[in-house]
Amino acid sequence: MAERGLEPSAAVVAALPAEVRAQLAELELELSEGDITQKGYEKKRSKLLSPYIPQIQGIDSTVQKEHKNQTAPSSAPSSTPSKYHRGRSGGARDERYRSDIHTEAVQAALAKHKEQKMALPMPTKRRSTFVQSPADACTPPENFSAPPDVTTTTSSSSSSSSIRPANIDLPPSGIVKGMHKGSNRSSLMDTADGVPVNSRVSTKIQQLLNTLKRPKRPPLKEYFVDDSEEIVEVPQPDPNQPKPEGRQMTPVKGEPLGVICNWPPALESALQRWGTTQAKCPCLTALDVTGKPVYTLTYGKLWSRSLKLAYTLLNKLGTKNEPVLKPGDRVALVYPNNDPVMFMVAFYGCLLAEVIPVPIEVPLTRKDAGGQQIGFLLGSCGVTLALTSEVCLKGLPKTQNGEIVQFKGWPRLKWVVTDSKYLSKSPKDWQPHISPAGTEPAYIEYKTSKEGSVMGVTVSRLAMLSHCQALSQACNYSEGETIVNVLDIKKDAGLWHGIFANVMNKMHTISVPYSVMKTCPLSWVQRVHTHKAKVALVKCRDLHWAMMAHRDQRDVSLSSLRMLIVTDGANPWSVSSCDAFLSLFQSHGLKPEAICPCATSPEAMTVAIRRPGVPGAPLPGRAILSMNGLSYGVIRVNTEDKNSALTVQDVGHVMPGGMMCIVKPDGPPHLCKTDEIGEICVSSRTGGMMYFGLAGVTKNTFEVIPTNVAGSPIGEVPFVRSGLLGFVGPGSLVFVVGKMDGLQIVSGRRHNADDIVATGLAVESIKTVYRGRIAVFSVPVFYDERIVVVAEQRPDASEEDSFQWMSRVLQAIDSIHQVGVYCLALVPANTLPKTPLGGIHISQTKQHFLEGSLHPCNILMCPHTCVTNLPKPRQKQPVVGPASVMVGNLVAGKRIAQASGRDLGQIEENDLVRKHQFLAEVLQWRAQATPDHILFLLLNAKGTTVCTASCLQLHKRAEKIAGILYDKGHLNAGDNVVLLYPPGIELIAAFYGCLYAGCIPVTVRPPHAQNLTATLPTVRMIVDVSKAACILTTQTLMRLLKSREAAAAVDVKTWPTIIDTDDLPRKRLPQLYKPPTPEMLAYLDFSVSTTGMLTGVKMSHSAVNALCRAIKLQCELYSSRQIAICLDPYCGLGFALWCLCSVYSGHQSILIPPMELENNLFLWLSTVNQYKIRDTFCSYSVMELCTKGLGNQVEVLKARGINLSCVRTCVVVAEERPRVTLQHSFSKLFKDIGLSPRAVSTTFGSRVNVAICLQGTSGPDPTTVYVDLKSLRHDRVRLVERGAPQSLLLSESGKILPGVKVVIVNPETKGPVGDSHLGEVWVNSPHTASGYYTIYDNETLQADHFNTRLSFGDAAQTLWARTGYLGFVRRTELTAATGERHDALYVVGALDETLELRGLRYHPTDIETSVSRTHRSIAECAVFTWTNLLVVVVELCGCEQEALDLVPLVTNVVLEEHYLIVGVVVVVDPGVIPINSRGEKQRMHLRDSFLADQLDPIYVAYNM
Repeated sequence: MAERGLEPSAAVVAALPAEVRAQLAELELELSEGDITQKGYEKKRSKLLSPYIPQIQGIDSTVQKEHKNQTAPSSAPSSTPSKYHRGRSGGARDERYRSDIHTEAVQAALAKHKEQKMALPMPTKRRSTFVQSPADACTPPENFSAPPDVTTTTSSSSSSSSIRPANIDLPPSGIVKGMHKGSNRSSLMDTADGVPVNSRVSTKIQQLLNTLKRPKRPPLKEYFVDDSEEIVEVPQPDPNQPKPEGRQMTPVKGEPLGVICNWPPALESALQRWGTTQAKCPCLTALDVTGKPVYTLTYGKLWSRSLKLAYTLLNKLGTKNEPVLKPGDRVALVYPNNDPVMFMVAFYGCLLAEVIPVPIEVPLTRKDAGGQQIGFLLGSCGVTLALTSEVCLKGLPKTQNGEIVQFKGWPRLKWVVTDSKYLSKSPKDWQPHISPAGTEPAYIEYKTSKEGSVMGVTVSRLAMLSHCQALSQACNYSEGETIVNVLDIKKDAGLWHGIFANVMNKMHTISVPYSVMKTCPLSWVQRVHTHKAKVALVKCRDLHWAMMAHRDQRDVSLSSLRMLIVTDGANPWSVSSCDAFLSLFQSHGLKPEAICPCATSPEAMTVAIRRPGVPGAPLPGRAILSMNGLSYGVIRVNTEDKNSALTVQDVGHVMPGGMMCIVKPDGPPHLCKTDEIGEICVSSRTGGMMYFGLAGVTKNTFEVIPTNVAGSPIGEVPFVRSGLLGFVGPGSLVFVVGKMDGLQIVSGRRHNADDIVATGLAVESIKTVYRGRIAVFSVPVFYDERIVVVAEQRPDASEEDSFQWMSRVLQAIDSIHQVGVYCLALVPANTLPKTPLGGIHISQTKQHFLEGSLHPCNILMCPHTCVTNLPKPRQKQPVVGPASVMVGNLVAGKRIAQASGRDLGQIEENDLVRKHQFLAEVLQWRAQATPDHILFLLLNAKGTTVCTASCLQLHKRAEKIAGILYDKGHLNAGDNVVLLYPPGIELIAAFYGCLYAGCIPVTVRPPHAQNLTATLPTVRMIVDVSKAACILTTQTLMRLLKSREAAAAVDVKTWPTIIDTDDLPRKRLPQLYKPPTPEMLAYLDFSVSTTGMLTGVKMSHSAVNALCRAIKLQCELYSSRQIAICLDPYCGLGFALWCLCSVYSGHQSILIPPMELENNLFLWLSTVNQYKIRDTFCSYSVMELCTKGLGNQVEVLKARGINLSCVRTCVVVAEERPRVTLQHSFSKLFKDIGLSPRAVSTTFGSRVNVAICLQGTSGPDPTTVYVDLKSLRHDRVRLVERGAPQSLLLSESGKILPGVKVVIVNPETKGPVGDSHLGEVWVNSPHTASGYYTIYDNETLQADHFNTRLSFGDAAQTLWARTGYLGFVRRTELTAATGERHDALYVVGALDETLELRGLRYHPTDIETSVSRTHRSIAECAVFTWTNLLVVVVELCGCEQEALDLVPLVTNVVLEEHYLIVGVVVVVDPGVIPINSRGEKQRMHLRDSFLADQLDPIYVAYNM
């Protein structure tokens, strides 16, 4: 408080007029409640003080600035606060929680932690993210990096648009496959994987790793088997845990209920008696907003007005034959708390009319917190009528035409105003029917359960009467006493004492509503003083507020009070509130024996109450209990460690006429032992009778027959479960230690939410959070409950303060309760859902947390310390030898997992192409045979043909390019030439030009003009690695390569010769080159893998020929066919389809550059429709673009006449596991415009062989299987049914091409595996590449990847190439084209992409799929590991305040579905995750950018 600028001195405050002091107190209260911001507080405060302290204005502003900056906890207070401030302990309602014992314990626990202090990494947050904290309160991270460079892909400047920048292949800083071990890696050695280690992110991760090395709490052993795959640990009972040792308790009886002859037969009779005989006596006084009495209802008025209302309800609402209400119907009572008079009249009016009142809160908005559940209660009670006052009705939210809005989830209601002027006077002869009280329902009190559902506790007329009698006897009420009531009059003790017992005993209640308490916290004390009240009904909160404001009132006297009933005396913080209040007000005449805590619940009503004591008698006792004992449900007096003790006070004795026992809180109602804590059950006529309309739950709560150890019932009498936890102490005193609703059971131990709140608040928190606004609940994550703490952060709290407070709270809770907090979240002030009386709506808060709509501004997750039941990491088993595996398979009758396409030798074809060994020869032959046959059409974004090439045109252009290579480039046969062209026909011509000249073409994606710094280094690298002698390109690109921007990214002076092919000379080569043998090199295929490896493979002429022939046969391609290609033409199968196949097979290729789709999403599909294409090829990125972009445009497509029924095959070209979900979405979406779901399929290729599978035109449809994800982590395949938990849908990757053989091999033993077993896919085919092209000739890698043999088995003589992909082969029931049974190949994922964590193998895409499902605002997601920590990067497409909602959701889902703890969650803008041209995520590149701190993240959370 001291840092709030300059405070007026104590003397000055004392001299202020009383009303100013009152206004100041009110302001303080508003601030501490969180109803006003710090800024607003200061503004109003200075306005109040300015007339009295003129000199404050003149103080030098620099001094004030200094005070503002002193936020560091170490800085001394800038000025002495007034006494007034010193007396107040910063923030509302903190006394309600503060127990000096507790605070002391927490400080001690924190001090202990300080000695072994760990540096926790603080989360990184983008400054703009949370508007909540003012700029000067945010501290920039240590070395705040320069503003992001908008030219790079990684920090996409357009955070709002979700279109990602142009797709780019980005290798990290120079990792080339095949690079020699001893070669120039030294520069990379001293860094971690090529990333400088000193970057900021790495230090944080280092801190995190150090934190995680701390010893965990000893894990508790014992297992249950979870699906026989991974064993989740189950907490085993701790052998040292305390166990109850006492004898079995016996039920405790209360004193007998006295029989007083003049007690009325029903409560209504009492009203009739006083209303007719004592009409002038005051019954209820209401206060105005300032706390002054405004109206007193006499017994006469109450009787006459209730009578009028009863008559109106029964006779005037409908017609005589069709009354709206009949006796026994339920009616809602909607009255604000500050109108007790109207409520009381309505309540008694309903009782006299024999209709059942259901009092509820006044709805404030259409979607109040918990409003829907209230609607459910009204619906289930069959309420159709609501009574309210005129004033209240006017205040309800209305629609535009003035009707009351339909509240969410509420039944349709008819609203009736009960003000006197609208009621009809009853005729003289009309009398209400008042029968003696029986078991028929009198009223329904609502109660909110732990899960947030609202139930109606039905109270019978007999119970209402008996309860009144028991209260009157216990409290010794007598006629004419005055009672001050600060509680809610609609329910609980406020209703029982202030509305029922009041009338029963002809007392006078003065009702002090919540709104008055907020403006004048001392009002109830003044009322007691003024009216010489004998009884006051309060909560701890009211005691605290009175203590805060008491200095303004020197002359109040509480000597008249014989009972100060504290209704939440069962809370853990009530002891200190009562003690503090007594010590302060004893000098004002308060008697120590007057303090009477009581315990109540909606079901059991008043459970116990301390009777008003006799002066001089010893005060009741206290229990100081061990927290550890409590967590095991055992009562142990705390002796050893005073830090973890809970002090509780008794709540008096059992009610007169009642009986109490304590039963086990869970399971059947067995009686507890005397030193055991259980649920308090009460048997008497004074409790509720049922939950209205819920027979099942009613039986378990209202009709409990306790049993002894043997299991036999202890009597006939049914008990009611009170929902309170406690025990009966010495002298039959009742102690309550918590509520069932606040119980969190973590690893078998019980923790009370209120106790955890109290611990959190004992950590000095004035600067950080509002004391009254803290919620604790548990969520089920990974087979156990996990504790979540949510608090509202003050607007002026700095990042450091908050983080400091959060870390300390975690330590305090860990120390005192020995339980870890799973998640601690701070939300902006005033954003937690409120209950009608201003508390926190816990179940709604929990729902927001689980749905990801809490919008925290700070969050700390600690899964590493909490989650101790993870399965043990898998130990690698000794490998079984390949021979044994083979024998095992033979014994089990399993075939070896191999499959092959059709045999090329057996396929008859009368094709003239067969006689040409070289593709260049095929082109020359076509140029002579069919010179005008168009091979290629290139389309632009509008769908118009911008360029075509016939056989002859292509041949001629290729000749000219060969000539220019010879002339300008002075090249020799075998030189490498880089082709740098946008996708088009120019590229194809340049390729054949190179073949004509005997050069080796290398196709390279051109750099992106807007993004040179990221894309040009890749080009430069390929040029260097391929040792290119020359670059062929266009004039535009040539200028770009030599531009100043390019010079900033690479060395432009050392480019090889650059030749532009825009204007070609007419000169031709004298003769075209013909390679001596087909084994000679035809072209080099360079590509960047997803792991960031740049690899070039060598393709020979014979491989090219074999590849084209296999594709031709599989897809049945010939001259009269047309295919549409929407792919990138730079590597792999995309290049082969774009440049090679048409020349070989003679079909016409319609070329659609994928980047044109960004300008016109309809382009690809409208082309397919326009040309009636039967076969089309695309990439996943094109399919995704169409699915996302055209998802809601299907009608537009229909309107444009687009019909895809002509499509026979739509093939996705990919080098990954088929993305089944995307394919399904695509098929489903465009089914309406004729696309056959059978048409969509995928290819599979790898670096060593670009086309292993391709669906083709004949053969069975692709098959799918479901496999168990858990088995997959263990490198096993287990097929499961659809819908099985943790199942993964896999689709076959097309059919194996002719001439291709595949075998599945154990990558470690190199032995073949059996059918449906997981292993590496090995391939043998005439079109396999002949090796890597590298600078250093690394023979071992070459032999291992391209010419390797099986270690065992028949196929051991064959040379195989290793694809680097895991997969399995499964024989299906289908028939292949050959007539044999079809063997399906399923690809699971790339080996070098898998993550090895906890001894298991994870495929990133599985984790990413789970994460993407968790929240609608996750656009894309990627995972990678860094020093054994799992890092999850999510792109946020929503607003930035949702960023922190994702952290717990991501952590939960990865834990639940993959048994992994996420180490770091990074939230970034859309478009930051780099994706290459094939639509694959480049995770390693992302990792490098993250570690080099180049992502400009919105938020980075380091999970503890």
